[in-house]
Amino acid sequence: MARADRLARTDTLRREREADYRAALIAALTAAAAGRQGLFDHNADRRTRAAIAPVIEELARIGEDVDAMRVQLAMPPFGLHAEFLRSRGPVGPQAVGERKQAQAWLERLGTSED
Repeated sequence: MARADRLARTDTLRREREADYRAALIAALTAAAAGRQGLFDHNADRRTRAAIAPVIEELARIGEDVDAMRVQLAMPPFGLHAEFLRSRGPVGPQAVGERKQAQAWLERLGTSED
């Protein structure tokens, strides 16, 4: 019974941390949609990377915590975090800018800032 209780607590904590991740991501996306650069790391600019690093580190820390809990619960990896990480990095010249990309993410997450 102790194991079942521990797993139930872990699952509750996982859901809370996933909500924390979503809230932190939405805050970062909102700032990016308003013009703050660097969230998607489209440009290899050291100053921009340094400025956004605390946000990225916080998202990574929460995402890794959630993934660790999901492993304990025999669940697949945290999809929102994995998708966000895949969306970062250099892009081609025809790609949308970070503002538009952030707006698209906000719309997809159901938090459009219209």
